[in-house]
Amino acid sequence: MDAMTPQVWLQLGPLGLTETVFVSGALTVLLVGVGAVGARIRAVREAYEVLYEMVEGMLQEMVTVDATPLVPLILTQWLFILSANLVGLLPVIASPTRDLSLTAALAIVSFGAGHVYGFRAQGMAYLKHYIEPNPIMLPFNIVGEASRTLALALRLFGNMVSGEIVGGIVVSLAGLLLPIPLMALDVLTSVVQAYIFGVLTLVFTASAMQVAVKKTVPETPTPAGSPT
Repeated sequence: MDAMTPQVWLQLGPLGLTETVFVSGALTVLLVGVGAVGARIRAVREAYEVLYEMVEGMLQEMVTVDATPLVPLILTQWLFILSANLVGLLPVIASPTRDLSLTAALAIVSFGAGHVYGFRAQGMAYLKHYIEPNPIMLPFNIVGEASRTLALALRLFGNMVSGEIVGGIVVSLAGLLLPIPLMALDVLTSVVQAYIFGVLTLVFTASAMQVAVKKTVPETPTPAGSPT
């Protein structure tokens, strides 16, 4: 149960700031700092550019819409979630992603991204896809998107919590040497979970963009006299 209840590190009246807040904030500052410093070094900046182009090309191959606007979002999610997953391997720090509040926040960002890009492409007319093919589908479409967002949050949360619980059980039963192979498995799990979360965000957002694109592309009129 300790793995599922983050400790409160600072109490401000009725507001308790947990370790998730502080660790997530520290990781954010660290990632931004490393990126800013690396951008000032020519060799590192060129490596950043190569990496960015590789990610952009990979994402573009996964979807049928233009994924260029989504690269910063997906790359940021990958870096943050991977860092948050791996920091749990340190002796005195728990992974922030084993806190459901953080994974829920990340899932809400993914949920909102699709609508933001959909509205950019089509405006308020984007909402019409909720009542297609007929208005009776409105509640089903809303429940479908809500359940998809919830599943995204629970998937990451469940995998990280289960990993910490299993690791704690093995350490208590077998000492400190046997869990070393489990640490390698945790690293692999952290990478895979970060990748899956980013890819699902890409798929959800691209599907919303595709809905908007289909609505904004005008139908090509049939020339007079041509066969139908």
